[in-house]
Amino acid sequence: MMETKPERNAIAPYYAPHYAAAFLQLHFSRMKYTLWNLSLTLSLAIISLAAAAQPPQKPAQPADQAVRPAGPVRSPEVHADRTITFRYRDPAALKAAVAIDVNGAPLPMEKDADGIWSVTTPAMAPEIYGYHFVVDGISRLDSSNPQATPNLVGLSNLVEVPGDGPQPWDARDVPHGIVHHHTYKTATVLGLSENQSDYYVYTPPGYDEKAKQSYPVLYLLHGWSDDASGWTAVGQANLILDNLLAEGKIKPMVVVMPLGYGDMAFVHDHDVWNHASTIDHNVSLFEKSLLTEVLQQVEAEYRVSKRREDRAITGLSMGGLESLTIGLEHTDMFAYVGGFSSAVHQLDATQTFATLDPKKADLKLLWIACGVDDQLIAPNRKFIEWLKGKNMPVTQIETPGRHTWSVWRDNLIHFTPLLFGEK
Repeated sequence: MMETKPERNAIAPYYAPHYAAAFLQLHFSRMKYTLWNLSLTLSLAIISLAAAAQPPQKPAQPADQAVRPAGPVRSPEVHADRTITFRYRDPAALKAAVAIDVNGAPLPMEKDADGIWSVTTPAMAPEIYGYHFVVDGISRLDSSNPQATPNLVGLSNLVEVPGDGPQPWDARDVPHGIVHHHTYKTATVLGLSENQSDYYVYTPPGYDEKAKQSYPVLYLLHGWSDDASGWTAVGQANLILDNLLAEGKIKPMVVVMPLGYGDMAFVHDHDVWNHASTIDHNVSLFEKSLLTEVLQQVEAEYRVSKRREDRAITGLSMGGLESLTIGLEHTDMFAYVGGFSSAVHQLDATQTFATLDPKKADLKLLWIACGVDDQLIAPNRKFIEWLKGKNMPVTQIETPGRHTWSVWRDNLIHFTPLLFGEK
């Protein structure tokens, strides 16, 4: 019997592809492993070279020596002895000071190791003070104090030193009046966006628009660089009136506080005060806007008297110039006229008040006040002497102080009780 041998070629067609696939898989796996090894070796070499190129690292600082973010600066800090500490952070500054409105010169500040400048004032009288920092010759606000004055030229911060008891400008537990804000389209005031002007009106507690008797009205004018809110936002006029009413010192009255410019270009640069014609232009346009727009709207919207005996006008600085000019030119409309630190230094009284006659004017009150440390004290004294030379009855008031709100709040406190007495 013949032996039968397996035919190798018979099975080759089936296994050959699988062997080939296995061989190729093994070959590619070895290649992949070799490439991975090469990549790893190169990466480690690069890392070693980079590490060698780096400068030696400083050891980590202990937790108590680690750099921390700068903490908040407390400013201003009012102390129990009525001194104030002001602080300002600026490590790079070379010089810093704080300018307080009642002081003649800024107070120099000293810098500590953390770059915080500070100074503590002497004891201050109970009052609301305006201030700002002067850092390397540039005015800066106190970023730690959110209390700031609204102003069209330069902002400043506010700080109050309290007294032993409530002050005339403090919010007390007494009946409060309401401050209304009106916006209207003016045909007179120049330079306003869309010709939109505004004014504020204070109505006393218990104001009744249907009352049988009309309320007397005071037109209260702000100063240069302020806006229409100056007397309430900074002067605290509404709170002063509330407190005086609660004490029975004044009669209930409506108080109108208009925007005090005839041309908004007048407020752009303080140099305008050196030019009489520019001042006259502004006052003339404001007078027209007050008498033909604001006054008429107020008398249409509020229960106010139209009798001259029930109208008063006063203001501070620029507003004092305006109130004296308008009041003395229109004595048929206003029986009470005042001026606080009035900007009369360019006023030609002889020309402006050529027809002023004391008997025809028949004013119930002409009240002119100024702080003795104010640069406007001499022009005010000169104007008062001119009035006396015309035999015009005038009440002259001089108080301590500069050209500041502390003087004008005090003026308002003493002026309003003199208004609208028995007829």
